[in-house]
Amino acid sequence: MQPIISLRFVKERSPMSHEISRRTFVQSSVASLAAASVVGSLAYAAEPKDTWIELFDGKSLAGWHKNPTKIGHGTGGIWAVEEGTITGEQDPPGSGNGGILLTDRKFSNFELLIDLKPDWGICSGLFLRANDKGQCLQMMVDYHDAGNVGQIYGEGTGGFNTRAFDIDGEYDAEKKHIGYKTSKHKTAEEVGLVYSCTPEAWVKTWKIADWNTARVIVEGKYPKITTYLNDVKICEFDGEKSTAARYDKEKVLEQLTAEGSIAVQVHGGGNWPIGAKCRWKNIKVRELS
Repeated sequence: MQPIISLRFVKERSPMSHEISRRTFVQSSVASLAAASVVGSLAYAAEPKDTWIELFDGKSLAGWHKNPTKIGHGTGGIWAVEEGTITGEQDPPGSGNGGILLTDRKFSNFELLIDLKPDWGICSGLFLRANDKGQCLQMMVDYHDAGNVGQIYGEGTGGFNTRAFDIDGEYDAEKKHIGYKTSKHKTAEEVGLVYSCTPEAWVKTWKIADWNTARVIVEGKYPKITTYLNDVKICEFDGEKSTAARYDKEKVLEQLTAEGSIAVQVHGGGNWPIGAKCRWKNIKVRELS
């Protein structure tokens, strides 16, 4: 907005008074323009740390990229926007060729909200502080028999696994997936977590064939990661103190550094059902100090 400058005409009494009046007008104008410049610059200042940033516009993959070179899961997978959601599948479907889709922007300490709707039988993941090589701290989205959704895995960073229980499908007479049972129950301490929900709590909160909301908080040099599904706390991992097998905090820090992309995954290999997809929407993040 242009500054509004009020002009006050002064009756000329002498050359000296005229010069003073002119000088006063110029000084006042410069001050007004400077003030307007400051106001204008504030409009383009970086968003405050507690501001939510939308990572997906619901229409395009602007701000995202596939892994630029081949990684362990493949050359990238197929990523598309369908009905306002990001969808991922193998390329071509059922080929075993997967990959990851990463945010261009990198984050260190943050809170993330994301809705997910995986087809039963897929193996996906939510990558935290990820790099283009596919290395990350992963919230598992292993949505299949002997799988887990919500606990932490070291993708390309030692392969440590904090899975406190497995989920397995229950099926009706027509082999339709209708529910879950759980197995291989362990305590949080046994798998290197500070906290793990009970298997019963997970089964109760997860919605079959529907959207589920994940909330993830990542903080610290050796990150503390807390995950929630539909407002139920799933796990708490402390990267400073975790005793998870194969976890090496210094090696993980060296591989990932203290910031990275947020990414979603299509797992490579032959177990991904032909035609199955992972789906993501309502993706937003706020940076934490």
